[in-house]
Amino acid sequence: MKVVILNGSSRLIGNTSNICIALSDEFERAGIETEQITVYDNELGLCNDCRTCEMRGDGRCIIEDDDMNDILDEMRSADGIILAAPAYGGSVPSNMQAFLERADLCLSVGDHGLRGKVGGVVTVCAHEGGELAYGHLTFWLLRNEVSVAGAFPLPLFRALDSPGYEKDEAAMKGLKSLAANMSRLMERNAGLQRSQCR
Repeated sequence: MKVVILNGSSRLIGNTSNICIALSDEFERAGIETEQITVYDNELGLCNDCRTCEMRGDGRCIIEDDDMNDILDEMRSADGIILAAPAYGGSVPSNMQAFLERADLCLSVGDHGLRGKVGGVVTVCAHEGGELAYGHLTFWLLRNEVSVAGAFPLPLFRALDSPGYEKDEAAMKGLKSLAANMSRLMERNAGLQRSQCR
């Protein structure tokens, strides 16, 4: 099994990046492969709502000179999807929002390529906005027919400078809870698929 962790932070070494590493460690302890993709590393163009993805129906964006289609293919090939982002201005950073907008159109009017996968969300905020960002990312997963795993407490971190996230003991428990719940759901999905193939 494989989980793709999509990091929406623009800070290469910050709380969100380190949380993604900690989350990857949790999955790998459970024998689940992970791949981390940093959205900021990819210069993604904006969606111009041309609707070519809808006309073709294949889930691919007509813009082929950036990494959008490669990222979508990685997400399609995974069993689980994690969206991780800090809260900027009350929601996710602009580069993450640009990705979500363009990916959503390709998936929702294209091939529904994430349908049935297991998803999870992690957010970080210094003071406020974490709940809004968490809701934003959760909505995106639900809209794309992903089964979103819960966690208790929620992995909604309050931290300013890295590694301040480690001091948020409740969110750290939530991170472990999320990884465990996603692992169980993915294993159940894999079992159902095996039984259907018999």
